[in-house]
Amino acid sequence: MKLSDLGPLMARRRDSGLSYGRFRADPELAPLEWPDDVLEQVLFGHGDNAPFVYDYGNIDLRDIVWRLETIPAADFNEMSTGASDAGCSEIYAENPVHWVTVRPPKIGRHWEKHGTWLRPPILIDRRLLAPSDSGLQVVEGRTRVGVLRGRLREELHVASNHQAWVGHPTPAPGIENQPNTADHAR
Repeated sequence: MKLSDLGPLMARRRDSGLSYGRFRADPELAPLEWPDDVLEQVLFGHGDNAPFVYDYGNIDLRDIVWRLETIPAADFNEMSTGASDAGCSEIYAENPVHWVTVRPPKIGRHWEKHGTWLRPPILIDRRLLAPSDSGLQVVEGRTRVGVLRGRLREELHVASNHQAWVGHPTPAPGIENQPNTADHAR
């Protein structure tokens, strides 16, 4: 199942103002077994966005297993985004205080108190894009990652580690544990 296979569902979401609850309950999505937070941020939020589909449209959505992981702050400095968003996080990093203040106040308070985002961004293991690739890529949360980069550069309060949803390739049948190139528990 690829993003293009969900076109009719995306059209219903867009054309009829389908709520997230009704979207999530659609039987087409049941085989994915994705966490709610990922489903909402990725498919509900961007599933019919043309640049997003261009970047991720070739991935079989059933081949992704999601885990909430803890990742060191420094690892986000070199993380890429999809080709359609190249340089986007760097723009947000140029003025992290601004990008937090234009959000609801609870987001700014969370950054100040905890040194991290309120909602974990969505990352993927780059092997989903090309088996020979390595590392992680930001799928959703470019502003959050940019704010983190800017706060690090400006020496504002930043936690050492941050939670993010990470999509990994589904292990091949008969293989219990594939090497995890995104293991960040240091």
